[in-house]
Amino acid sequence: MKALDPALQAHLDDGTTTLAWCWRITRSDGQVFGFTDHDRTLSFDGTSFEPESGFTASELRGGADLAVDAQDAQGVLSSDRITETDILDGRWDNAAVEVWRVNWADTSQRALLRRGNIGQIRRGRVAFVAEMRSLAHVLNQTVGRTFQYGCDATLGDARCGVDLDDPAYRLDQYTYGVTARIDDRVFRCEAPLGYVDKANSGLYDLGTIEWTTGPNAGRRAEILRVRAFQVAFYAVVDVTLAEAPVRPIANGHLFILRAGCDKRLETCAARFNNALNFRGFPHIPGQDTVLRFGKQSGSNTGEVL
Repeated sequence: MKALDPALQAHLDDGTTTLAWCWRITRSDGQVFGFTDHDRTLSFDGTSFEPESGFTASELRGGADLAVDAQDAQGVLSSDRITETDILDGRWDNAAVEVWRVNWADTSQRALLRRGNIGQIRRGRVAFVAEMRSLAHVLNQTVGRTFQYGCDATLGDARCGVDLDDPAYRLDQYTYGVTARIDDRVFRCEAPLGYVDKANSGLYDLGTIEWTTGPNAGRRAEILRVRAFQVAFYAVVDVTLAEAPVRPIANGHLFILRAGCDKRLETCAARFNNALNFRGFPHIPGQDTVLRFGKQSGSNTGEVL
């Protein structure tokens, strides 16, 4: 049971209350936002809570067990600080949330009712619904390593050790950038002739693109496939992204392509000469082991039948 501040408890016992909901949201980039369902700005703990932001809260749902409690916050995109592109970019994903019950006539009388994180965000044309999960959702996350066939390291991180800024593993477009936009997630650029073999070898498949100019500058996205062909004395490179960027691609946008990896030991050894840092378990029996039948030859070598 939550113990309330005596002044707030006295206000509640009075029977006539002046209460409002306040939400303080801290995104992963460190930006702090405050919203309230009151009709004027409320301030406390160094945060200003914006009124009439379109936020409305559902009922609080909770239990005595360790199940993940949840509450929904529904809103319209009426606040200048909440943009659809930021939601699509994932900037609000897993943001820390504090839900306060505040006496708007005296904000020193307040109670922190719950903490959590923003989970699933469902978007419509003019509104969104953000799920606020309780801290119990952390208990559902995997801790430690998973024994699996493929590598569980991220290409280029400390566990992997590959330097993706090595010129052998990146393609820089500092001059012409995008030369033709084919559709929402496919575009064309030009590169030195030597990149034909690199691109067609699958070096950049499942890699990343980092935009350096244009409206997507500073953002990274996953690459699905890169293919190239020769035209005169240069290479024409077609890049297919896994998803269309939130902001459209246009001619002249500059970017950096970095190599990708399919997490197989063969690729790690042949492409990156990095088998010693491979973080998978390619020799453990797979799920098909339980479906195998006895081999009557008596060799029992463990080979696939």
